[in-house]
Amino acid sequence: MDAKEWLRRNQVLVYAVAVALAVAVGAGRPTWATSIEGLINPVLAVLLYVTFLEIPFVRLRRAFTNGRFIGAALGLNFLVVPVVVWGLTQFLPSDGVVLVGVLLVLLTPCIDYVITFTDLADGDAEQLTATTPALMLVQLLLLPVYLWLFVGPEIAAVIEADPFVEAFLLIIALPLALAWLTEAGAERSGRVARWQETLEWFPVPIMGVTLFVVIASQLPRVQDAFDQITVVVPVYVAFLLVMPLLGRLVSGLLGMDVGERRALVFTSVTRNSLVVLPLALALPAGYELVPAIVVTQTLVELSGMVVLTRVVPAVLLPAPSVDDGQPDCTEW
Repeated sequence: MDAKEWLRRNQVLVYAVAVALAVAVGAGRPTWATSIEGLINPVLAVLLYVTFLEIPFVRLRRAFTNGRFIGAALGLNFLVVPVVVWGLTQFLPSDGVVLVGVLLVLLTPCIDYVITFTDLADGDAEQLTATTPALMLVQLLLLPVYLWLFVGPEIAAVIEADPFVEAFLLIIALPLALAWLTEAGAERSGRVARWQETLEWFPVPIMGVTLFVVIASQLPRVQDAFDQITVVVPVYVAFLLVMPLLGRLVSGLLGMDVGERRALVFTSVTRNSLVVLPLALALPAGYELVPAIVVTQTLVELSGMVVLTRVVPAVLLPAPSVDDGQPDCTEW
């Protein structure tokens, strides 16, 4: 068994070790948090680069023409999710600051490490990659609208485009361009081809590094406001439980294949916490608790993703069986 196969089969163990180390560092060395936080975007960029290397670009070009999946992802994230979030937030106390934090993170679909989680669950990562520009643009346009509807115009007015654009360029566009250059170079150079082959075993370890960096850097924020933010944890857990089921239902109604269905589940449940964190930090006086609320969702979500990368392909959306040589129904 080669290193890549061993890592894929034991990825939960790798992630568990990374999370345990992160908790130990975050709790034991909280003064390191600021330095570690500066590594988040570079690590995410590397994570997306090694993930994109596993996606043949001929399939990625084809994915841009799949209007059914793109439409389903937009509908699920910007029509279904707001309804679910509105329902879940009814159980929160009447605290506007807490509500703003929860809305800020749950109304924005992830555009970065969701691709890697989808790939680890054998979902259609290239289709999800093709959908990220639309997800980024629409959340930028609709987040102020939803905040205005749910909270009021004061918070909606401070939403800026800069964090979204910067995240898309540095975490999506740049790694994607480098992956394309690597793939093109591998066709012409044996050295580049060997480099690409070496990187094939990187996704799981780099995801472990990502988990470590995010948790170790953000845990002190949560610890400092633990008594005030425990109320949001049940809402985040409920979101993790409800959205995969709704994603499975919608994708089944649309007759998608199993890879697309898994991708739709992950885009429906994974949120854009690392991108909206700068927005939370830039909120006016009186909203100092919001960054901790956003970070809490990150910690809950990352724990859930480690589970979902195994549960989605094994239980929720297993690969279709083929009996007696008959084609499975997704091919009809």
